[in-house]
Amino acid sequence: MRNQRFTVFASTAAALLILSACSSGGGNANNANNAATAPDNAATAPEPTESATNDDGASAPATKEPVKLRIYAAYFDDDTKKPYDYAVAELKKEMPNVELVLDPSMQDDGQKLRTYAASGNMPDIFQADYKTMKAFAASKNIELLDDAAPTAQFKSDLNPGNEPVMITPDGHVYSYPFAGIEFQILYYNKKIFADAGVEAPIKTYDQWKDAIQKFKAKGIVPLAIFSKEKWIGNSFFKGLLTREEPQGYAALTGKELPDAFELAAKQFNDLKDAGLFDPNATNTNYDQASSMFYTGKAAMLVNGQWEIYSADKNLGADVDWMYWPAKDEATYEASKFNMDGSGEPGGFSVSPTSKNKETAIEVAAFLARKYAEFKYTQLGNPIVSVKIDKPVVAKPPAMMQRLIDETLPNVKSFAKLNENVKINTALDDNTQNLIVKGFSDADFDKNMNRVLASENK
Repeated sequence: MRNQRFTVFASTAAALLILSACSSGGGNANNANNAATAPDNAATAPEPTESATNDDGASAPATKEPVKLRIYAAYFDDDTKKPYDYAVAELKKEMPNVELVLDPSMQDDGQKLRTYAASGNMPDIFQADYKTMKAFAASKNIELLDDAAPTAQFKSDLNPGNEPVMITPDGHVYSYPFAGIEFQILYYNKKIFADAGVEAPIKTYDQWKDAIQKFKAKGIVPLAIFSKEKWIGNSFFKGLLTREEPQGYAALTGKELPDAFELAAKQFNDLKDAGLFDPNATNTNYDQASSMFYTGKAAMLVNGQWEIYSADKNLGADVDWMYWPAKDEATYEASKFNMDGSGEPGGFSVSPTSKNKETAIEVAAFLARKYAEFKYTQLGNPIVSVKIDKPVVAKPPAMMQRLIDETLPNVKSFAKLNENVKINTALDDNTQNLIVKGFSDADFDKNMNRVLASENK
């Protein structure tokens, strides 16, 4: 779940276009932006034994051989289970000969999937982030989809500005995405804030440190974070960084860390020393961190905007979200729409060793469309990859409506990628280390400068 090569104008225009569809009375999304080919028509089942003709004149398979496909996909909460179940139900209608065997993914930064690749036990279809794509492209464990049958139409149906979620920086396609440009925000329990005498939202670093002491006095963990996964600590660091450097990691072009990175590392370390995180944070997974937040043991939780639905379900009117604090209020107001986000490629990918590769490719594209369809129509979530021509049937939660009305039309930028694998690995490792007592911002600076000097010659 995580930048993109598009201008601020393109991303803002994309948000406005999508929102015009989502906000038309909460039920009718049939406008020019969504006048695309229906998702059902995009995935044609392969290998027909004989053909018939659909009402629209297109050739359709009449009978097909049974196919069983193993799929490695996230399936651990409503945000992951419901779109999967919806997509599988739709698949049974469109491709009744295909049976999906679910292998639920682990919250382990991709370790289980890498083990599958190393042992030659790859699933037919798997969810991949950009880091996984790059590694598997080098090891020949991911299918190149540039010329695959569904790819051209899928590209054509992308919502404006969403090309980076499908097309890698070197121009290739390795997955079919369902999400649009996503980003991380800070969730907070309004009741806990009020009981502790903490004003929300927190806007500055000093206010944050003051809040930490008030929460600790109440026996409350200030912020829950599932840092057993490295990417979330990385995102926390990037949230601090975007207050000073909206480009994010793309700014790492020299042999030494820029000032904005050193400031973010110092703030991160100082917040840790003040007691922001649970002492066991680096051994905490998502289920444990979210449970701390939803049971009132933690005042805040960091995660992507996709957490809105779970937060609303668990805490209702007691939960809201806030932008990342900054060094002072002037900086906060100037930078709050610099999003700690990601427009990097991700979605459903296919193993090149699949015995039913062509079918797997069709199914991967179909599932991505149906995931997007579920999120858009059933949740009122406009942050999806492709145009949807079906109406929104659910009113978005207040927190999502706030994003729709306040945030997306005003986004200034999303933090960008750094393409260097060694630099990104060092960022993952050292941002996770920043959460550990005894590892300082000076250690972070030293380690990163050593990598930068080696890689940016």
